[in-house]
Amino acid sequence: MDCCVLGLGYIGLPTAAVIAESGLNVLGIDLKPEVIDTINDGRIHITEPYLGELVRRVVQDGRLRASLVPESSPVYIIAVPTPFNSCDVEIPSPDLSFVKSAVQSIAPVLKPSDLIIIESTSPVGTTEEIASLLSDSIGFPVEDLYLAYCPERVLPGNILHELKNNDRTIGGLNEQAAQKASDFYARFCSGNLNLTNSRTAELVKLVENSYRDVNIAFANELSLVCQHFNLNAFDVIRHANYHPRVNILQPGVGVGGHCIAVDPWFIASAVPNNSLLIQAARKVNNSMPGNVASRVVEYVATGVLNAASPVVACLGLTYKPNVDDIRESPALDAALLLSKAFENLVCFDPYIQQYPDLSFSSLENLLSEADLIVILVAHDEFKDLPHSRFKHLIDVCGLYSV
Repeated sequence: MDCCVLGLGYIGLPTAAVIAESGLNVLGIDLKPEVIDTINDGRIHITEPYLGELVRRVVQDGRLRASLVPESSPVYIIAVPTPFNSCDVEIPSPDLSFVKSAVQSIAPVLKPSDLIIIESTSPVGTTEEIASLLSDSIGFPVEDLYLAYCPERVLPGNILHELKNNDRTIGGLNEQAAQKASDFYARFCSGNLNLTNSRTAELVKLVENSYRDVNIAFANELSLVCQHFNLNAFDVIRHANYHPRVNILQPGVGVGGHCIAVDPWFIASAVPNNSLLIQAARKVNNSMPGNVASRVVEYVATGVLNAASPVVACLGLTYKPNVDDIRESPALDAALLLSKAFENLVCFDPYIQQYPDLSFSSLENLLSEADLIVILVAHDEFKDLPHSRFKHLIDVCGLYSV
């Protein structure tokens, strides 16, 4: 093997495939036997444009293989999940158990001069912590290894392009490790490779997503202000953005996915007294599914639907448009809340066909039968629906509200 990628999910599998496409022999590691079998059969278990074709090609060419067990390799990439420990505390803390487990799994096959790159989103100091962990697990000085941190920054739906073309920040435990990691990424990345130390790179990833979270929170809070004044938030934002130095984002049902909805807590848990704005933004965005559900309930309570047991339809359940990913999805949270409020709640999402405690129907049936349609996610399939089919509409995304 020329490279071993640990974790074959939304980031690990595309990364492994792109590296294999560059001509290297890649071994992908995952804990799920069904994932291993799927990939070794030349198929994929996630939805991402063009990824299926690429995986099929590199598997057939013998450059990508999947296994449950790591093998000796000069390069190891850690791309496993880093969730937070609990949603029941005021400030959740990161869970590094998957990262540590992945590192421990390669310890028996490590040798001097191997390069270990952590791509998993991690709190500041993680690369140093991994070095300390390895020092107790290998039979040679950990200083003989090269350890670096290089966070991914890709957009689901465009991952293959962004893996190859986006700039990367690469932080090493020392300059030699950063340079060695940079030489590796240069094989398949055409973007700028910016070198720094591991702590800076770790914080950069958290800062990027915290910045986005804060800006989205402002738009979401503004939508609540507009709701109080009975104003169209999308119209207010459109006019405010005519200002040459104002660029307010669009509000929605909240923030989801495994990055923006998670990463800010990594900063907040480390420095709670110096991250008050970050914490406030998280609380605003986390509150949005409940606010949307309350808005729907209040609308129905006015009696405007003229139905004793109205049929309420939710369009969209994924965390963002045009993907099949429901991790931390605020739309899904809103739908689950509404399912408790309405006996006749039905859902449609072109990427999700079933989910526990939710009833599904076809888009055509929803348009015909629903007394109230709630658009939670701006999937392309929803953009040109005929207005005449809506008996009543609550458009959280602004598709028909501007």
